[in-house]
Amino acid sequence: SNEAILFLGVLATAAAISFLGLAVDTGSGHFSLLILLATLAYGALGLWFYSGLTWVFALLSLGSWMGAATGYASGWGAYYLGMNYPVRFVLFGLLLIFCGNAVFKAWPQRQELLRPTRVMGLLYVFIALWILSIFGDYRGAYNWLETRQIELLHWSILFAAAALAAIHHGVRYDDAMTRGFGLTFLFINLYTRFFEYFWDSTHKTVFFALLALSFWYLGSRAEKIWNMEAVKKIAGKQ
Repeated sequence: SNEAILFLGVLATAAAISFLGLAVDTGSGHFSLLILLATLAYGALGLWFYSGLTWVFALLSLGSWMGAATGYASGWGAYYLGMNYPVRFVLFGLLLIFCGNAVFKAWPQRQELLRPTRVMGLLYVFIALWILSIFGDYRGAYNWLETRQIELLHWSILFAAAALAAIHHGVRYDDAMTRGFGLTFLFINLYTRFFEYFWDSTHKTVFFALLALSFWYLGSRAEKIWNMEAVKKIAGKQ
């Protein structure tokens, strides 16, 4: 009930800031300042009340502010400092993870907020990498439609490398969070590539039969795959 009431407070704060924006709107389109105000409010409340839910909204608002601020600075173009939105969010997620580790390990009274910070940072990184593996770092839809799938392969490899690095970290340090993120997005990467490369060239009966078999296999081995038992045994022998 405590978190539910705080959630209502989050919604009321968002509504108050929205109406403030309407009241002071000058037509400049610089609404990222309102998002920054929401970020500061949620962040202060999350730290004050020691609320993971409010802190998550602060991090969501922070990501929204970063996207809106860089979009406004670039004139709402596709690129800012040579980076499109997904590339910016990969760097933003990594910065969030490293800064969160540094701040909350030095602030033990609020160390439990490190977990939601890491979760949000990993989400920013992996979702942005997934989008890059599909659309690449292109200016618009026309450029992407003229691009062959093989030209996006390096983004898929980078996505897979990040997932494998997360799995390695999770196994080495017995970190269920990074291991879970790595496994989840590794399979998302593989299934995305399966759809990209075989949807047009494979008969749909065969396509969905292979898809069903893979789901059956993963379902029957889910616990072993999730816990990485075989990898842990190899690591233990080494």
